[in-house]
Amino acid sequence: MNKKIIPRLSFWQIWNMNVGFFGIQYSFGLQQTAVNPLYSFLGAHADQLPILNLAGPVTGLLIQPLIGAISDKTWSVKWGRRKPFFLLGAVFCSLALFVFPFSSSIWMAVGLLWILDAANNTAMEPYRAFIGDKLPEEQQTYGFQMQSLFVGGGITLANLSLFVFQKYFGGTSESGGIPAWVYYSFFLGSFCSIASVVWSVYKTPEIPPTEEELVKLKAEKEKDTVFTPFVDIFTSIVNMPKILWQLALVYLFQWYALFCYWQFVTPMIKQTLYHVSENDEVKAKHIIALSKTGLGNSTEIEWAHNILRLVETAVGQTGLMNGFYNFITMISALLLIPFALKYSSKNVYVFCLLATGISLLILPFIHNEYLILLPMVLFGIGWAAMMGLPYSMVSPSIPSNKRGVYMGVINMMIVIPMLIQTVSFGFIYKCFLGSNPSNAIVMAGVLFLLASFSVILIKVKKTTVD
Repeated sequence: MNKKIIPRLSFWQIWNMNVGFFGIQYSFGLQQTAVNPLYSFLGAHADQLPILNLAGPVTGLLIQPLIGAISDKTWSVKWGRRKPFFLLGAVFCSLALFVFPFSSSIWMAVGLLWILDAANNTAMEPYRAFIGDKLPEEQQTYGFQMQSLFVGGGITLANLSLFVFQKYFGGTSESGGIPAWVYYSFFLGSFCSIASVVWSVYKTPEIPPTEEELVKLKAEKEKDTVFTPFVDIFTSIVNMPKILWQLALVYLFQWYALFCYWQFVTPMIKQTLYHVSENDEVKAKHIIALSKTGLGNSTEIEWAHNILRLVETAVGQTGLMNGFYNFITMISALLLIPFALKYSSKNVYVFCLLATGISLLILPFIHNEYLILLPMVLFGIGWAAMMGLPYSMVSPSIPSNKRGVYMGVINMMIVIPMLIQTVSFGFIYKCFLGSNPSNAIVMAGVLFLLASFSVILIKVKKTTVD
């Protein structure tokens, strides 16, 4: 039997294969920071934000495991196994980003978010499997943490572009609609999405299947039906390694908390740094609308313009904060590897989630736009761990011929908590948290502490980190 040999790769080979993750994560960064404020510019209320973000969890739940199951049984001499899905996702992601800021209504923006999320998931899922395909076991922690570096780089640029364009090139929107500076960030994302993926596709050849694997793939294709990928997903879940069930509990707390943070950090900043309530924002938009008809006095109109300027400043501040923590992610991603070697990936993951929880618990109590960056250091280190260490922990336990579908199943563990959050948190926010965004951020911090404690329950197969 021909045994597939997976050669060790150099630093630059691992770098090139992960460059495409940069563009994918730029898009994700805009979703984190710009989409919810964009909904607000179009008239959405804070308690509507969870349900308006339903696209992310639903598309992730359906598309990633499906693409994973299909890509496991795909091979093209010209295109490879995973790369066709990178390209398809990147093309549609680029188009959706270009059109997004032209949204004229909330529902147009929601529709484009569904397209954008579907495209991102099509590109992202094979990228996780790509690491397992291309790297020997002892280099996989390195590979996944390199992805974390590009996660940090892509999201940093996305968020800093919002801050820079808003501060230096944008001006303010007199009507309360989508400001011009938002367009620039989305256009830049459209370019980054396709250009970075094309770079990785061009620079990184895939490892061809062995003769036995090709014979098996051909035999399976002859028997496959349209339902085969769904059957593969179901049977993979039924036979899932125990470590993945343990990871699911961690992800329940972790990703519910992350969605709370991304949705409510801007409303929190409006409240804690700029003392603007949602009622103030609604009133200001109403005054501006009336001023267009010649109604309203100059004092009220001046107040309304000032409120809208503060709202846009809050969005830029969110971009600065999120960009800063992702810059920390970029720096710390590879630095976590020697700590994982010395103390184990599991223990480092426990510490990083604990640090993330602490950062969110103190965030609402800081009222200075510069000091508020300090907790983002801990958040950035935690984000670096979240984007790499769980995958390196579970990858050795995943069968190589099911790598794509199991990476999709792991994504189901991410999006199910997000789905639960989108349908439950609006009620929790209004009825138990007093419609106070600061309380939402504190709750996210508590959930991160629970996630940290849950990692202790995971039993990891011992591997060598290199």
